[in-house]
Amino acid sequence: MVLGIERIKGFAIVSPVMAACTYEALQNATSNYVASRGSGQVDTLASPTVYTENYKTVDVKSGVLAKPLKIDNSRSTHDTTNCASYTELIITDKAHPYVIGTQIHYTEDGKISKVDSIVTDQGDWLFNATGTLYWAKQESWATIPEASRDTRETIQKAADAYLDLFNNKNVVVPWGTPCARLEGGSYTGKNSPTDSCNVGVPSGVPIVNRRYVIDETVGAVDAFVDFNGANGIPDSHEFRIQAGKIRYVHTMSVTG
Repeated sequence: MVLGIERIKGFAIVSPVMAACTYEALQNATSNYVASRGSGQVDTLASPTVYTENYKTVDVKSGVLAKPLKIDNSRSTHDTTNCASYTELIITDKAHPYVIGTQIHYTEDGKISKVDSIVTDQGDWLFNATGTLYWAKQESWATIPEASRDTRETIQKAADAYLDLFNNKNVVVPWGTPCARLEGGSYTGKNSPTDSCNVGVPSGVPIVNRRYVIDETVGAVDAFVDFNGANGIPDSHEFRIQAGKIRYVHTMSVTG
């Protein structure tokens, strides 16, 4: 895959041109996406068919991504099957802290077709960017050796079991140990080998309209969902799966 790159005000900006959807090209795309957030440049994001923030269609030039953001931590995953990426950004800037999750989808010829962002800030569920940053930096989402990687089907199945549990207490969830859940700025782990994510979830809550970005190399799957039924709360649930078991869960819920 070939990426066209231009530099604007010192930032490398990915132009939406690819020859094929390879892992390396998606990595380049997300690296430059993160870099361009520091300047607020959205030229290459201005041409998608759809741009949404919290599931509402907006003009990207007036959205949060057009603001220069002081990013404290970022992590991206890459889906060559769906030609898509997911990036988590943590901003603790006192002027306006954010935690932002963005799924970017490309067409077969590599042009950006859709950009969806879930933007959480003060007032959203358990929001605490400083806490999110602290705990996120304790975790390892390192590359899994190829021989030990789960299939896409296994990764998605584990995530779906967790999401299904909210509306069906009979679902068997493949809990891993240790496992920690980062929900807003709240963390269930204590850096103990016996940490568990099986600490309870609400009942009677359908989680629907699931849109996945799956990266087998790190065992990750992000799902943008409607929490509590159709047209419910905009929500992102991201999972780290190892040997078919859930090891990390990150959530963002737009309740403010």
